[in-house]
Amino acid sequence: MTEKAKILLVDDRQENLLALEAILSALDQTLVRAHSGEEALKALLTDEFAVILLDVQMPGMDGFETAAHIKRREKTRDIPIIFLTAINHGPHHTFRGYAAGAVDYISKPFDPWVLRAKVSVFVDLYKKNCQLREQAALLRGRLEGVAGGGRAGADVIAELSARLAAVEEQADDMAKQVESADDPILAASATRLRRRVNRMRAALDALAPATAGHGGPPLVPAPDKGGQAG
Repeated sequence: MTEKAKILLVDDRQENLLALEAILSALDQTLVRAHSGEEALKALLTDEFAVILLDVQMPGMDGFETAAHIKRREKTRDIPIIFLTAINHGPHHTFRGYAAGAVDYISKPFDPWVLRAKVSVFVDLYKKNCQLREQAALLRGRLEGVAGGGRAGADVIAELSARLAAVEEQADDMAKQVESADDPILAASATRLRRRVNRMRAALDALAPATAGHGGPPLVPAPDKGGQAG
């Protein structure tokens, strides 16, 4: 079972961190505080996060510099970053945020419902990716134990195919949710998830002929995607 996702909150002002926690507590995820860019980078060394909410204006290492460090690390470069700022210097300032690797740029004071909804989508995408990794690890482990194929191999593949079908259904639901949000960044994340699911389905389908002649149960068919390409 997938554990709660961790959300990193980065702001040098305690009252801002408390406000973010109050807004995001309804998501029932693990909220981790960081009071500076340096503290955020330390947290990223040991924990895995679904999304980062990063204040732009901080003493010392500001949000732009912190984001640059995050994006340079292979382990953290794909974590979505939402910039939060109390000032607005126009399009150039916003462009700098996106150039630093942010997926979104929200000015304070922000709408709590909008912020919570955006973070929720990234948390859902993160959990689907975690679930997919778990299924891939299960696939590798189970197949190592039934390398000889036969009825046992067919049973394992059928079980994994059924598990994957459930993930495929959830990925499709997520894709519909993202489409309704009309957000190209979220759409790109959903597309990457869909491609990973499709690769797993292709791997299972490739294994099916190896067990088809041994009287094994048929694979669970993948949900109809309406011709959608991965």
